[in-house]
Amino acid sequence: MTAVVLILACSCNKDIDEQSSQVADTYTVAKVSGEADWDSIPYIPIDKVLWCEDTGIRAMGQLCYDEENLYVHLRAVEKNIRAEYTEPLSPVYEDSCLEFFFMLEDTPDYFNFEINPNGCLCAQFGPEKTDRISLVREDAKEYFNIKTDRTDDGWEVFYRIPLKFIQFFYPDYQFKGQLRGNMYKCGNKTENKHYISWTRIDLDAPNFHCPEYYGTLRFE
Repeated sequence: MTAVVLILACSCNKDIDEQSSQVADTYTVAKVSGEADWDSIPYIPIDKVLWCEDTGIRAMGQLCYDEENLYVHLRAVEKNIRAEYTEPLSPVYEDSCLEFFFMLEDTPDYFNFEINPNGCLCAQFGPEKTDRISLVREDAKEYFNIKTDRTDDGWEVFYRIPLKFIQFFYPDYQFKGQLRGNMYKCGNKTENKHYISWTRIDLDAPNFHCPEYYGTLRFE
């Protein structure tokens, strides 16, 4: 793995189930003006239990955008939260972890954003699990505006992905058309080990790095 420094500048399972979701494997990313009203934005159910027994852990995700940023909200219903890592590029997937992977249409590379309850970010870019560039920023929490909170039944994270960040890799990109992506909940060293995804993954062994199973994210 190559590491580089880029100097760029719910309260319970029932609540999640009762929110309005969209067609399975397809999600429309709402355009917003001003601060996002998350209560009005449909959610992505992260509920496909994979490779382990069902521990009751569930999650959800929401996306919206404006002219400058893609906004991400992920929330987990989870007891016995593990949050050990605080340093950039730590293996946060061993902690309680919420993840968002996405890629542009007709491109071979994808981004992965993995965050634990401490707001510790592991971000990478590349075509496959074993061929990735690690994206390091000393000001990651400020640049991506990462905010985490503990809830009555788990935890959540909010952050943004600036358009200029994506344009560092794809200079002509704009928020239009569609992306491909998936959302995940995992915790390899938590008390209740688990792997959960939005779109189902038909593989024998744990692996979230599989764009062939991504869903569709359409911009309004």
